[in-house]
Amino acid sequence: MATPKFIVSVLILSLLTAFSPLRAQSPAADWLSNLEATSAGIVIPEGVGDIEVNGEAITLETIDGKRIAVLEPGLQFIKAGESSQLYHLGGTGSDRLRRIPLWLSILPPLIAIGLALLFKEVLISLFAGIWVGAFVAGGLRFEGMLGLVKSLLATIDHYIIEALNDGGHLSVIVFSLMVGGMVAIISRNGGMAGVVERLTKYAKTPRSAQIITWFLGIAIFFDDYANTLIVGNTMRSVTDRFKISREKLAYIVDATAAPVASVAFITTWIGAELGYIDDGISQVAALEGLTPYAVFLESLKYSFYPVLTLIFIFMLVWMKRDYGAMLRAETRARTTGEVKAASTSTDETEETEDLSPVTGAPLRARNAVIPVLTVIIMTIIGLLDTGLSSVYGDLASPPATDGWGATWGAMEGGFFGKLGEVIGAADSYVALLWASISGVFVALLMTVSQRIMNLGQTMGALTSGFKAMFSAIMILTLAWALALTTEELHTADFLVDLLGNALNPYFIPPIIFILAALVSFSTGSSWSTMAILYPIAIPLTWAVATGAGWEDAAAQGLLFNVISTVLAASVLGDHCSPISDTTILSSLASDCNHIDHVRTQLPYALTVGVVALLCGFLATLLGGGWLLCFLLLVVGVAVLYGIIRFRGTVVEAP
Repeated sequence: MATPKFIVSVLILSLLTAFSPLRAQSPAADWLSNLEATSAGIVIPEGVGDIEVNGEAITLETIDGKRIAVLEPGLQFIKAGESSQLYHLGGTGSDRLRRIPLWLSILPPLIAIGLALLFKEVLISLFAGIWVGAFVAGGLRFEGMLGLVKSLLATIDHYIIEALNDGGHLSVIVFSLMVGGMVAIISRNGGMAGVVERLTKYAKTPRSAQIITWFLGIAIFFDDYANTLIVGNTMRSVTDRFKISREKLAYIVDATAAPVASVAFITTWIGAELGYIDDGISQVAALEGLTPYAVFLESLKYSFYPVLTLIFIFMLVWMKRDYGAMLRAETRARTTGEVKAASTSTDETEETEDLSPVTGAPLRARNAVIPVLTVIIMTIIGLLDTGLSSVYGDLASPPATDGWGATWGAMEGGFFGKLGEVIGAADSYVALLWASISGVFVALLMTVSQRIMNLGQTMGALTSGFKAMFSAIMILTLAWALALTTEELHTADFLVDLLGNALNPYFIPPIIFILAALVSFSTGSSWSTMAILYPIAIPLTWAVATGAGWEDAAAQGLLFNVISTVLAASVLGDHCSPISDTTILSSLASDCNHIDHVRTQLPYALTVGVVALLCGFLATLLGGGWLLCFLLLVVGVAVLYGIIRFRGTVVEAP
């Protein structure tokens, strides 16, 4: 079976990372591995320079003739130069200070992912991972059974509450609820059925239905959350009609959302990407004249994984071939008509709300199209409004008025440069909130004004949509809480340190690719992976390349490759991870069992990932450049075509 093999592989990888010879290349200093504590804090030996605790420089105090770092009790990540160590500082007692091996930081995500894949139950698996993380972060203190009980309580009062006490997370929850409510209204008022009726004129076969889904996934390029929820909910009825498995729908939805949003010029990702890139290039004096947006554009030629993923999906659909777990899912759907696996559909039917059109509802496509267009248009307006407001505040010589036209005119650069700066400065969460409430309001107004449902019935449909989203929101919240444990335990720092000294200029892109994919897979977040790796990978790449005698032009080419590699591998790890928010939302929007989605998507994501990894390596080896990268992309497409042609099996229409 594929799942046990995968779990064993992950376990082996974890053990290898814990005890790898690479680990011995960057050991913590002897004094850092044997710290002692006094009642005042942690004793730092003489001769030791500056240290950082939990990412902040610490001022040492001299107490009783000893250099003391005065710290509050709790988890302490201590870094001195290239060495780092994790400690837990308790309140009192002889065992007040306890060292925690950094390799234990990989356990929480590993346990959550392994249990989820093994038992196909996400909620309890995520909770178990959080519990283990809380126990490790609590200093591995049993104290009878009290330590386990304390860590159990901490999963609620610390990690889950902290996950919810985040403006961005709450924005995603509210946006998801609102979109779910809007979808429920436009389903009950007959609008969604009208869309299906219209699209069926063009979607006459399973292949054409999937191509339309793929096209919509690319067309809604500006945000991956909006893309996922809109395309999944809109196309579900269409794909069901042609007996396309929910697993295949979820894959198309998930694999078009992040890849297109990550490389498009104007998206909700661009602000975060430019910020992370700026953090990295600001540490390299030779790159002082480059703007983050120019660096981003120059790195796009190395974006093999996102582009190859989009092409790979199209080839799968056009050739009507699948392989692995997806082939079994598609064969089941075509031959039995069960678009969802029988073992999971019964469990989830109890949670499914009735979203069929009310009796006598007219099947008017505009009742669904107009609210959806409202969401899209309001997202764009929100991005422009919040972006221009932010830019106005940062202008050296702001105009007399903060209007859109005046602010735009006061900005420097060409059209696309200005637009990139505006979107980069925008608050995407605010834009999505404005868009979702606008979509709900328009859907409600259209439904009541046409007397399809009265106000009470429409509000009932809205709350039904909220209920349908609740399960996914629980999974999202637990996934965010698990990410907090990996952040506190510095899982990413462990993985980065593991490979930090194993770098050769030509091997930097593949090593960074694997590292970024591992971090993203373990944390479930491509954004946090970029935030962690860009400030490290950019100056490190430049230092290694110039230290090896590379000229500035060649070093810049390598740097652009690494910048694109971090982005691409972050998306790959996000695609493979059961604890990723976009993977969870894709399962929700497609009404597909979450683990079934992960299990069927994983072979496809890894197939494209391996080809992209090789293309990135060859691009560095052969000198880079737009023409070479294009030729490598063509070769990559040819390789994927061959894999589909000879590995895949034709899935016939019913």
